[in-house]
Amino acid sequence: MPAVTFVLPDGRRRSFDVAEGLTLLDVARLHDIAIEGACGGSMACATCHVVVDEAFWDLLPEPAPEEEDMLDLAPELEATSRLGCQIRMTQALDGLVVRVPRTTLLE
Repeated sequence: MPAVTFVLPDGRRRSFDVAEGLTLLDVARLHDIAIEGACGGSMACATCHVVVDEAFWDLLPEPAPEEEDMLDLAPELEATSRLGCQIRMTQALDGLVVRVPRTTLLE
């Protein structure tokens, strides 16, 4: 099972072994990480925005034009920003590290 680590805005790290095929939004919800994901993963918002560690950037598929359009709406956008609902865990992503911007968390 691949592992993923979420780095929360306060610096805490939460790591999980996850089933292949789950999205980062799915993983966050399963493990009570309060990523909003207002549209439920239908790529109609940017509230599951995460920042991918540069070491893993080239392992991800290119974002679809629709994802890029939604990312334009995300506060705290960075060069390695992606929507968590669009990243599916695979064995190739084992060890993935993503940072959760403060603006992505539910208050």
